[in-house]
Amino acid sequence: MGIDFLSPVGLAAGLDKNASAVNAFATMGFGWLEVGTVTPLPQPGNPKKRMFRIASHDAIINRMGFNSCGLEEFLQNLKQRRTQIPIGINIGKNAATRVEKAADDYITCLDAVYRNADYITVNISSPNTKDLRSLQDDEALSSLLEKIQNKRLELTDRLQRSLPIALKIAPDLDQLQIETIAQLVSHHRVDAVIATNTTTQRPQIEALPVASEEGGLSGAPVRELSNNVIRALRKYLDTQIPIIGVGGILTPDDAWGKIEAGASAVQIYTGLIYRGPQLLASIAERFAYETRKHRLYSFNELVRSIHSN
Repeated sequence: MGIDFLSPVGLAAGLDKNASAVNAFATMGFGWLEVGTVTPLPQPGNPKKRMFRIASHDAIINRMGFNSCGLEEFLQNLKQRRTQIPIGINIGKNAATRVEKAADDYITCLDAVYRNADYITVNISSPNTKDLRSLQDDEALSSLLEKIQNKRLELTDRLQRSLPIALKIAPDLDQLQIETIAQLVSHHRVDAVIATNTTTQRPQIEALPVASEEGGLSGAPVRELSNNVIRALRKYLDTQIPIIGVGGILTPDDAWGKIEAGASAVQIYTGLIYRGPQLLASIAERFAYETRKHRLYSFNELVRSIHSN
């Protein structure tokens, strides 16, 4: 995306929803942070209980529902930022906004956070906001991306700064849907794809009582679903468009598997909950080892070499 991340390991969106802990997370060793999802207006999210740990499977089910302090407080929180670490801002729509009007919310967020971000992620893949995932359908997605691109051009002209845009997608997509998304990403000049969000499926935990809880499943059980989407995306996307791999990273091998599948960098959330900040260092060490093993000078060179084969 034209950004120099301090390392290829970032914080996934959803953990620091209100950008209230940026300075703390920046000390842990992340190469960059993605904060949000932020919505235009404050909203409480779904009723509690809405998050369930499944420690036996290194997994979490959540149905948070974009609980957000809203743009005004979010931006006030970001003013407390004391780190130069790159910041991505993940944007979404309010639950009360009809899906037909969703673009208005994304444009409102884009305009508000544009000056404060190093990149912006358009989140259309949370399973916990009614009808949100329908925005991944071809016509709806094309319309949304066109409006976002037009707004970015307007903001670029006004502020003399072109900000990268990423798209975050779900793991519950078939090959045709993935191919269509890849085509639209290329056509509308989206700068990166984040793959993936949580899954509504229940791999590996079907027999557990908690499997009946509504929400998105993250952690180890989503790993292969995420990797399959990354592989398909890499097949259909131009190699100049990076994929950020998310989902089921609890070990350095898991992170390296995302790179082999086609990602250029990774983000973690559930892995941090179960393994702690030391996971970041162990992933970085594995990436450094692979770079040395291939006798290359940088991780970027290694990524290009793997993906060109």
